Amino acid sequence: MDRREVLAGAAMLSGALLGGEALAQAGRRSTRNFRRIATEEAFATPEFVEACRDIVKAGWNSKDLDFWRGLLFRQNDPRLADLLDLDQQRLATMDRLGIDMQLLSLTSPGVQFFEPMTAATLATTANDHLAEAIRRHPTRYAGLAAFAPQDPKGAVKEMERAINGLKLNGFILNSHTNGEYMDDPKFRPILEAAAALGPIYIHPRPLPDTIDGPYRDMGLWTAMWGFQVETSLHALRILFSGAFDDFPDLKIVLGHMGEGIPYWLYRLDYMYPKMERMFTRKLKKKPSEYVKSNFIITTSGMNDHAALKYCVEVLGPRNVMWAIDYPYQEAEEATTFMNTAPVSNEDKALIFSGNAERVFKIAQS
Repeated sequence: MDRREVLAGAAMLSGALLGGEALAQAGRRSTRNFRRIATEEAFATPEFVEACRDIVKAGWNSKDLDFWRGLLFRQNDPRLADLLDLDQQRLATMDRLGIDMQLLSLTSPGVQFFEPMTAATLATTANDHLAEAIRRHPTRYAGLAAFAPQDPKGAVKEMERAINGLKLNGFILNSHTNGEYMDDPKFRPILEAAAALGPIYIHPRPLPDTIDGPYRDMGLWTAMWGFQVETSLHALRILFSGAFDDFPDLKIVLGHMGEGIPYWLYRLDYMYPKMERMFTRKLKKKPSEYVKSNFIITTSGMNDHAALKYCVEVLGPRNVMWAIDYPYQEAEEATTFMNTAPVSNEDKALIFSGNAERVFKIAQS
């Protein structure tokens, strides 16, 4: 057993003895010199909320809207106010927990289930709101731009405006668009633009209606399981389409400890040569090599030290970033999780902020 393992074991034992609150305090003390950047943090605009309210009232039948029906019309649910707030309670929570910065992105399901013109307008408005919030709080927020894949040419123009004009830090994509994925050739301009401009964070959404049948009746289409299935499918479709051979600088960010993909690297590498004839293109490298060179994962919604330790070991500490998934996950739990993580201080500094600074081009404090 090396020194790092001894220290990790001691930390976990002391946590059990101290109890939850004492553990959190100890963690805050031990990491007080680390900058904390949370990288999957949702916000909403009044225009987006009103657009969702309109289509809910109009009776649109979409699994994406099941959540919003409750959020919009349920009494005493604080999350809608939390999504809209960028100046008060959100910052107070960050201050209380020692969170230096949130990387903000338009909340799921984003703009991708609206018709193209509405989607483009909502994305542009959201990006303008986001840039203004960053101007008000330049040391507290960075941002990922929304875009409407329904119109690939228009999406590229908005991506260029968001990075070159608004100075945002990358892009948010709520996975499939009308059941179509980024491996489709018509979306190639979007991937090419992202390779030049900044990473795409693929956020989950429900499976397309055409394939969700076995998930629906038991609620397995939700964030408990189906979201991860859908998002990992999207990521692997991009990989096996040869996109990273065409665009070596393209970076894809996946939440929830990589949506399960890190646990399947051996299997992907083992099976690919046996099934290579089934793919339209031959990859230049093993699948795992693309995962390690072109994907970065975050810890959002997976506050599990064992999973973190595994992903750091398999992917390397430079490929893991910390995230909360505010306001949908508990900010205090996620912060305590990383404060007390059984990794070296060097790795913790990378996961807490160093990797986010590099990947999203966030200025160092």
